[in-house]
Amino acid sequence: MVNQAAAQETSPVLDKDAPLKEDIRLLGRLLGDVLRDQEGEDVFNVVETIRQTAVRFRRESDAQAGEELTALLHKLTRNQTISVVRAFSYFSHLANIAEDQHHIRRRRAHLLAGSKPQQGSVSFALSKLKQAGVSGDTVRTFFADALIAPVLTAHPTEVQRKSILDAEHDIARLLAERDLPLTPKERVANTALLHARVSTLWQTRMLRYSKLTVADEIDNALSYYRITFLRELPGLYDDIEEEIGAHYPGEATSLGDAAYVQMGSWIGGDRDGNPNVNAGTMKHALVRQATTILDFYLEEVHALGAELSISTLMVGASPALQALADASPDHSPHRSDEPYRRALIGIYARLAATTRMLGATNILRKEVGNAAPYAQASEFSADLTVLADSLAANHGALLVKPRLSTMQRAAGIFGFHLASLDMRQTSDVHERVLAELFASAGVEADYGKLSEADKVTLLLAELAQPRLLYSPYTEYSDEADSELAILRSAREIRDRYGARAIRNYIISHTEEVSDLLEVLLLQKETGLLRTKSNDLDAMVIPLFETIPDLQRAAGIMAEWMAIPLVKELIAKQGQLQEVMLGYSDSNKDGGFLTSNWELYKAEIHLVKVFKDAGVKIRLFHGRGGTVGRGGGPSYEAILAQPPGTVNGQIRLTEQGEIIASKFSNAEIGRRNLELLVAATLEASLTPLAGEGKKAERLAGFEAIMADLSERAYKAYRNLVYETPGFTDYFFSATPIAEIAELNLGSRPASRKSTKRIEDLRAIPWGFSWGQCRLLLPGWYGFGSAINAWLEEGDREQKIATLQAMFKGWPFFATLLSNMDMVLAKTDLAIASRYAELVADVALRERIFKRIAAEHGNTLTCLETITGAHERLAGNPLLARSIQNRFAYLDPLNHLQVELIHRHRAVAGDPAQIDERVHRGIHLSINGVAAGLRNTG
Repeated sequence: MVNQAAAQETSPVLDKDAPLKEDIRLLGRLLGDVLRDQEGEDVFNVVETIRQTAVRFRRESDAQAGEELTALLHKLTRNQTISVVRAFSYFSHLANIAEDQHHIRRRRAHLLAGSKPQQGSVSFALSKLKQAGVSGDTVRTFFADALIAPVLTAHPTEVQRKSILDAEHDIARLLAERDLPLTPKERVANTALLHARVSTLWQTRMLRYSKLTVADEIDNALSYYRITFLRELPGLYDDIEEEIGAHYPGEATSLGDAAYVQMGSWIGGDRDGNPNVNAGTMKHALVRQATTILDFYLEEVHALGAELSISTLMVGASPALQALADASPDHSPHRSDEPYRRALIGIYARLAATTRMLGATNILRKEVGNAAPYAQASEFSADLTVLADSLAANHGALLVKPRLSTMQRAAGIFGFHLASLDMRQTSDVHERVLAELFASAGVEADYGKLSEADKVTLLLAELAQPRLLYSPYTEYSDEADSELAILRSAREIRDRYGARAIRNYIISHTEEVSDLLEVLLLQKETGLLRTKSNDLDAMVIPLFETIPDLQRAAGIMAEWMAIPLVKELIAKQGQLQEVMLGYSDSNKDGGFLTSNWELYKAEIHLVKVFKDAGVKIRLFHGRGGTVGRGGGPSYEAILAQPPGTVNGQIRLTEQGEIIASKFSNAEIGRRNLELLVAATLEASLTPLAGEGKKAERLAGFEAIMADLSERAYKAYRNLVYETPGFTDYFFSATPIAEIAELNLGSRPASRKSTKRIEDLRAIPWGFSWGQCRLLLPGWYGFGSAINAWLEEGDREQKIATLQAMFKGWPFFATLLSNMDMVLAKTDLAIASRYAELVADVALRERIFKRIAAEHGNTLTCLETITGAHERLAGNPLLARSIQNRFAYLDPLNHLQVELIHRHRAVAGDPAQIDERVHRGIHLSINGVAAGLRNTG
């Protein structure tokens, strides 16, 4: 298909990128061959003509090319349109595979060359810390106390089907094989297999035709554990121990049982705005999670049994190992001298019994005999330790790695629960449920109308009461029954799968201290809080999302931590309290610059009140895929956090397409996990130099940011919330209506059935702007703010100050770097074609001109501050990557506009709606999302 694109329409590449160019050519040629074979030469030619015309439109801003493109697209038959959209969409996916493989190739080449450790590696972080005088003991203490937790979430922009992911994983494996020394015959066979897999991909349905359920989302997420987390996390632990030994020779290197990276999940426990999540989905999530990890253990124990054919006729075994073997249900005389195999057969039998006890129904390989299930994962770990210790003591230390040590690590990281499932609900629901309980118990007739002070007084009084509000003889609303059932299920889950299975309760829209106390009381009602002993099972975690919420966060937490009961609960939590910060809603509320600044300020103020209270803070960053939702490189984002906000404790969400882009390839997944660890290590332990002078300079920078934020906020709010007709423009000039129709996720795109931007979820808001290539939430308001500030006073001096901020303040540098990446993907020419979907010409021209003017101002200001006149000048690899995507991304946008136009032209008449057009729009949304990559 686009087999000439890499050669003719890409920016010049260095020799080191030649393999990437070759891979893209190969995959493009194979897709072209499939297209010819399955759709015919005519369709292939149409695809090539559209691609070439789109390239000319981009390069020359050629009006004639635009007219030709419109005519070409308008002439396409419905069937041709579907084929063309699929061709460009699949090329987006294939190019992403080639790019991922090239990243792996480059990293391996760097390691093989024996070059200095790369920034973002644990080795680099340890070298930096050692040079700064940080001791090995300090590093080991860090890992003993740290918690670094990626939390996988499902959101309504996750457009990948698991079938597509599986097919692409196979293509990636075959592409990686081509870097090995292959004979000519093997290379031909590899190409034939690649051709077959691309053909399979073409014949695989890209879209879901039924609504995605929570159960589907759970299974989709678990596929990444099998691909990446189950093996790569234990492997990363081994690498880190080796690196500590290399950097601090002669010192103890073992980190023992420290589980400093643990996985989290919201899928099945996040009820906020999702009526499909309930007690049943929580239970199902844990059954599926437990099945996934226990299947892994069973497979590994079986394989280890085949490997450890050690005979006591050859070498000894420890008494503990012999006792483990004697307890096994395997009494075969053929293995009487093979205690390791007999012990492993016994361990397998206990795991199989545990698997059934925890809800799994299908064990592929039946055990030899019956055995008692493990009561908890620590018992399984203890048996593995017996094996390892016996090997080490009897000339078998080399046999511990890789399989047995991997299982030992995995048991410590994943237990029997795999990942901690968070519960989340909005504060409004808690208030309604408690109002009902108070009224039915005759305690307070109208709790919702009480003042905040009266609510706090009542809640504290009720927490001190030994009795419950709930009565099994009273009839409650469905909402109250459901919420209480969820909390009761949480207690059952903890009893069954371990305390780490559920340990956090997140409160969306936290606005007052009463919002936190309400969840404490609900936990008391369901046995998760025992006030007599002050044992709390699920930490109460506020989520501050909007700009006003962020501004109130420190005050709310200071009041919360001053409550005597809360002080005792925090003490039992290890003097630790978590706070979640939401990036999405704050951006939709106040724009890119103000959102980032208010988050930064909130963190600084939180650090102060936590320090005053003597409590350690753990921040949970609710980051999305897009820059407008807190996306961008995680490594830089963590290092840009204000001092005192990391301290070895961090959780962050991984959402939308970002999960697939980071973790669908094992090596890339390992690298992304290492980046998190390295950044947390650096941010936590790097000594702060020159505190006095640096603090004074930083205070000056922060004062400027406060001024810029206020100006940017006004510019953004004026456009989005105060401009007459803007809502109509947004719903017409973006595919938001079509996105809402997609079977993307189990959660609705809007909180309410309205066309108000306030009611739209922040995720589809950002996703829609990405589809039309404006990516407005990632930059709007910056240019206005900078220009207005520069006009007041000495312009040249102010420019020099902004340049100093860029060079000397990681927060500001990261902010501009992320905006630079967004602007590299923004395209006003393509966005103008989406604007043509707005029927009101005056409205279209008025708003698009404002957006275009702000875009121009923002580019000029960015270039003035950074000195770079090309986008991503500091990251040429990413710049080339983005530039190379335009050849297949642009046509998808043009096709999407044409299809939306056709669809909306008959939208009022259901009889005329063509399902093929509808499907074409959805295919184009999938393709554009794949091309942009960080869209969710």
